[in-house]
Amino acid sequence: MAERRAAHQLLDHPLVFEDPLAVRIIGARAEANLPEQPKNFVAARFRAFMAARSRFAEDELRVAVARGVRQYVILGAGLDTFAYRNPYPDLRVFEVDHPSTQAWKRKRLAQVGIPIPSTMTFAPVDFTRETFDDALASAGFDEGAPAFFSWLGVTMYLERELVLGTLRAIHEMHASNGVVFDYAVPRETLGLVGRLALDAVSRRVKKAGEPFKGFFAPADLVAALHEIGYTYIEDLGSTEIDARYFTGRTDKLRSGSQLGRLLSARG
Repeated sequence: MAERRAAHQLLDHPLVFEDPLAVRIIGARAEANLPEQPKNFVAARFRAFMAARSRFAEDELRVAVARGVRQYVILGAGLDTFAYRNPYPDLRVFEVDHPSTQAWKRKRLAQVGIPIPSTMTFAPVDFTRETFDDALASAGFDEGAPAFFSWLGVTMYLERELVLGTLRAIHEMHASNGVVFDYAVPRETLGLVGRLALDAVSRRVKKAGEPFKGFFAPADLVAALHEIGYTYIEDLGSTEIDARYFTGRTDKLRSGSQLGRLLSARG
């Protein structure tokens, strides 16, 4: 995912998502291979979707900060770079991830010379022993104040019940909390091209040991979120994503992914 965000910085103009640290954080070896990133139709669509979802998350974060939110939690942060280019001096950022992943990221940050700002806090969590809210509490997160959460590129690898349980936990922490995430739709709701693309991606991630598990029909997911207590919900499919972020381009770049959708919800 990080390499595709970095490739977007070099291959697509104008940029949908500007990340001046994207290329640096992937490391010299991966950076050297960026010009050789696949330029075919499918690769471009996936790259565009990843750029759009990062842009959507940070657009929604900006709205949250304008409402007075001062805590931002990135679940499954990986090589996300927001905390290291955070433009909001009063916004505290918490990165939640497995301890070994965070150790690897710390090493990478040191290697490429990206400093860790005082507004950034690592919140390591081993899901076999604790929950993400336990990790946040240990890291100094204030559950008594509202927060904004992003959860990108994760839900499709989890069982449906775990996804809904996490979204419920976010809402129960504070009724004003907001969250942005992406999700995959069931295979039977896709057209022929979408099914072929999903099958190809599913084979690849299964081979890597991380098979897709969580799929949601949009109407069912929205109903479940209302039941949890979220009152504002914005759910974007490929048509809405392309209208918002890819209109007027001369390179014909589109997200065009029937497989994934973007959703923002808050209490």
